[in-house]
Amino acid sequence: MGISDPAAWNFDIDRWLNPLVPSPPWRWLPYPVSYLLGHRRTPQRPIGSLIIAAWAFVGIFVGLIVIELVSRQVAVFQDHKAPIIIASFGAASVLNFYAIESPLAQPRNSVLGQVISSIIGVAICKLFALSPHFESIRWLGGALACALATVLMALTKTVHPPAGATALLAVVSDDSLVLGWWLVPLILLGAVLMTVVAMVINNIQRTFPQYWWTPEDLSKTKPVTDSDSALNADVEGQLSKSSLAQVEGSVDQEQVVITRGRVVVPDQLYLTPEEKTFLVELSDRL
Repeated sequence: MGISDPAAWNFDIDRWLNPLVPSPPWRWLPYPVSYLLGHRRTPQRPIGSLIIAAWAFVGIFVGLIVIELVSRQVAVFQDHKAPIIIASFGAASVLNFYAIESPLAQPRNSVLGQVISSIIGVAICKLFALSPHFESIRWLGGALACALATVLMALTKTVHPPAGATALLAVVSDDSLVLGWWLVPLILLGAVLMTVVAMVINNIQRTFPQYWWTPEDLSKTKPVTDSDSALNADVEGQLSKSSLAQVEGSVDQEQVVITRGRVVVPDQLYLTPEEKTFLVELSDRL
């Protein structure tokens, strides 16, 4: 396995985590409950963009108010002079109530991404605060916190862009600085509250979440063995350059071609990193 081999640089944490995650309990729950949790027996009918914008307005308005009101009732947060709300929840609300189909808006990302970033942000802040020149190097700590949080979110498949702001604010914002480690439960509470409000409002005419952990079928996930890892690595190099060129040459400009170990996407189609990863994982299962 050479340094130029893509498989040598691919890390998929779900190969180890998915076998440990239980399958969704839809068949055990009353349908009204599973409906509220994002499960549908039939595909959801599309709605107009004006209706989507209207529900986004309602969701963002209500979601932020709920977080502000509840956080203000927690005495320990007020004792530590917590701000009315952490600014990164403004960006998070756009994802959770407008771009609800995005992998970046699903609960795994919106909750775990925020928690991971808040922990990294506070830890970096505490580390830099040990220096007597903290104020003069604070900007460096903020950049490091955001960069490190992004790496950890990418490795754990919990990327949530507003969480990058959370890590940054934990170091450079005076409002977050006074909270110390109390920033972590404050962020966790806000992320959970926003997810709950999103489930209520988004499921009136849309579907949220699209999935809780992964779009894969967890009921068919098997534990990873060393032979499986070796096989998946070999799949990457199964197609020769000539056969790949043949596949790419035959692709219509509006087609996505998935073959064993390869994914060919039209140049004009934009895919998020999570969507690309999902397609690659799908090609490995063929």
